[in-house]
Amino acid sequence: MKIVVQRVKQAKVEVEGKIVGEIETGFLVLVGITHTDTKQNAAYLAKKLCHLRVFEDENEKMNWDIQQVNGKLLIVSQFTLYANCKGGNRPSFTEAAKPEMAEELYEYFCEQCSKYGIEVQKGIFGAHMQVSLVNDGPVTITITG
Repeated sequence: MKIVVQRVKQAKVEVEGKIVGEIETGFLVLVGITHTDTKQNAAYLAKKLCHLRVFEDENEKMNWDIQQVNGKLLIVSQFTLYANCKGGNRPSFTEAAKPEMAEELYEYFCEQCSKYGIEVQKGIFGAHMQVSLVNDGPVTITITG
């Protein structure tokens, strides 16, 4: 399981011209799931994400987590995080989990994040989405678990 975490001032996801998820201060999180991932992977990454100290404290040091800044999460599934481009110019996605399994783990990951008392907004699994954001910093971190 991979997540790409972007610290944002604002972010939103639209599907067919309608906003389905939107936050201000917080993280836009792109989630990729492979066929060997488990609920343990999802729980580990949720805990890591919700305690990730990348928000600036009063001394302008990255020392606060998302809870300390009353931030929110916008979590978007993205199977393309498991693209394999080694064999040519057209990516292979065979390392990405099948949609049924991936959706279950994506929803579980979102539930685990909300257990930390953080508001979770989501994209729509499997939909063609338009994601927009104002990256704060920019701060972008990839975590594998």
